[in-house]
Amino acid sequence: MVQPDTRKFFENLSGDGKSIAVLTSGGDAQGMNAAVRAAVRMGLYVGAKVYFIHEGYQGMVDGGNNIIEATWESVSSMLQVGGTVIGSARCKEFRTHEGRLRAALNLVQREITNICVIGGDGSLTGANLFREEWSGLLQELKQQGQIDDEAVRNNSILHIVGMVGSIDNDFCGTDMTIGTDSALHRIIEVVDAIMTTAQSHQRTFVLEVMGRHCGYLALVSALACGADWVFIPEMPPEDGWEDSMCQKLSENRADKKRLNIMIVAEGAIDRHNKAITADNIKELVVSRLGFDTRVTILGHVQRGGTPSAFDRILASRMGVEAVLALLEASADTPACVVSLVGNQAVRLPLMECVQMTQEVQKAMDEKKFEEAVRLRGRSFENNLVTYRLLSSRKADSELPTSNFNVAVLNVGAPAGMNAAGHRMFAVSDGFEGLYKGKIKEITWGDVGGWTGQGGSLLGTKRTLPGKHLDKIAEQMKLHKINALMVIGGFEAYMGLLELAKARDAHEALCVPMIMVPATVSNNIPGSDLSIGSDTALNAITHVNLWRFYFRYKLTCDRIKQSASGTKRRVFIIETMGGYCGYLATVGGLAAGADSVYIYEEPFDIRDLQANVEHLTEKMKTSIQRGIVLRNENCNENFSTDFMYQLYSEEGRGVFDCRKNILGHMQQGGAPSPFDRNFSTKIAAKAMQWITRSLKESFKGGRVFANSEDTACLLGMRRRALVFQPVSHLQEETDFVHRIPKEQWWLKLRPLMKILAKYKTSYDVSDSGQLEHVSRVRPKESHTSAAI
Repeated sequence: MVQPDTRKFFENLSGDGKSIAVLTSGGDAQGMNAAVRAAVRMGLYVGAKVYFIHEGYQGMVDGGNNIIEATWESVSSMLQVGGTVIGSARCKEFRTHEGRLRAALNLVQREITNICVIGGDGSLTGANLFREEWSGLLQELKQQGQIDDEAVRNNSILHIVGMVGSIDNDFCGTDMTIGTDSALHRIIEVVDAIMTTAQSHQRTFVLEVMGRHCGYLALVSALACGADWVFIPEMPPEDGWEDSMCQKLSENRADKKRLNIMIVAEGAIDRHNKAITADNIKELVVSRLGFDTRVTILGHVQRGGTPSAFDRILASRMGVEAVLALLEASADTPACVVSLVGNQAVRLPLMECVQMTQEVQKAMDEKKFEEAVRLRGRSFENNLVTYRLLSSRKADSELPTSNFNVAVLNVGAPAGMNAAGHRMFAVSDGFEGLYKGKIKEITWGDVGGWTGQGGSLLGTKRTLPGKHLDKIAEQMKLHKINALMVIGGFEAYMGLLELAKARDAHEALCVPMIMVPATVSNNIPGSDLSIGSDTALNAITHVNLWRFYFRYKLTCDRIKQSASGTKRRVFIIETMGGYCGYLATVGGLAAGADSVYIYEEPFDIRDLQANVEHLTEKMKTSIQRGIVLRNENCNENFSTDFMYQLYSEEGRGVFDCRKNILGHMQQGGAPSPFDRNFSTKIAAKAMQWITRSLKESFKGGRVFANSEDTACLLGMRRRALVFQPVSHLQEETDFVHRIPKEQWWLKLRPLMKILAKYKTSYDVSDSGQLEHVSRVRPKESHTSAAI
């Protein structure tokens, strides 16, 4: 990656005289339109001509009206649309030399020598072949008299940049592919709906999800909903799985569990390469156990619907990076693919990634299943290990066991915390419940079904322990608590600091203590992400902004006979977050906001006036809506009402305004698949740390832990989950405003402004230079990614 001493800004990269084409190919995936929008607007922003190629490679071969010039307005209002607006089609002709020759002629006639391809590995491989043949194709066209020497000189080099759009997340080299998170949303929505009817009738459900060659969707959805069994092609069940599965289902029914969920990838096989289908599983359960069993095949529902906030942000970042890659490409630059690695959009050699992806299938064909799992990457492997741990109740399972008592409590505001609660002792109402003795043992069955429920079933309060340390120590001694796991936000962080500092005075507090960050505000030092923030982003993006817009747009469409029927509107939206502008900023990027006001980026009345004027000019075009987000504490004087009145007055005659304060609805609702997966894995990791710490601190027949590294916060740092002593995080904390002193997502603000057509500087110091794919292998979890 580009080093700090080679920092540059994108405005040094000019698109003058360059033409860029954008196409989508292969199967559609939610978020493709966001990638198209970002590539088009970034290309136009730097002065290049940008073209749509409709219907993928078929449109490139056919030419004509399939290749049209794009404008800024032509990608307006497509961010929230699923599928691909510019179309996708399978093209047999492009696989032939003659077809590629016709495609080359169509591009040369428009002087297009830069292509952004959004598709799967087959689409990207085809693009690379086209690039390798380009020089020969031009010479052949010249010999045929279809182009002249000048055309050959002016179009001598073809640059290709790929973005992977695939709901299967089956491409090596990137943490996540565009569309995967949205597909998980569709699956989990169905699972949540099925659970209610299954519980009502005490039924067993078998769900078939997509994934002919990759079991990512099946595995992560099983982890997110607590499925009883999962079948994936990378890891077929051991021989005799039929007996094991039926035994587990029988045990569940004996424990009065009213439903069983089994998830099967469409490409699932057994150890002998025999297909395992949903119908096979149903027949087995009915014949052996007699359970009322239903099959649901999700099919193309998984590809449909609006993209999630994650996919919009991921695709937007990739689209901008793809254009930067094209601008920087030289004659010797190989075709690259834009990938997500941790919090960074990076460029990797395209064919190396394709070859790695093909190695996975080769390992599966050779029945080297352990190797296939390893090649999928550490994230896939960790997901599988975590699922096995949490789905097994056997005493001899891999799940660590001990005779120690571990207490789990939630502190702060609810943020989809339930997926992180597992076992041992539960403390109700946070630190207040701890000093009041609201502590009870909790069993495996008690937490069944918690992953799909929002809020905090344990209850949570903002009370800090400082004034009640004596009582807390007394209760911990009374209940023989040997370790403490705290799930929560900034109050949890401050509370753990207080408990750690009080160890000298209270021996009962000398136990391993760990915090798991859970807050919609995402304002915890030591972690790039917190449980609940993704759910809140989706609440902002889906439930409100576009609902308001389309409600008014529908009204406008019905009243076409008058000019007032197409009145343009601006929505002023206030988000939560305290002094942290994460929700507003990233929600604004996901929703295509025109302006976002946060505390971390001070602004004055001149900035407000400039933004109003910018939006007013924008509204005089064909664009019919504007969105302005305001963090609740961005400025004590420039309130939501003030901004509403300012925009209303200054936009008079051009647009009118509506306002909405989202409030606590951002904390409500079922947790997103992202949050379910993240919380499950981070909580399992925390419990493993507690187990190790208890063994290390158990001496002389008792647990004694008072070192700094036994009071930790488990946070996501770029690509890894890291244990950090809370005492070390104090220097990184702005305690007055309850935010970290440095926040990675602030780097996204220039990108958001660029896509809203503001002139700004975009630091590409973390972009650019091609990385070798082996440096990012194995693949990591998308919990470290674009949000």
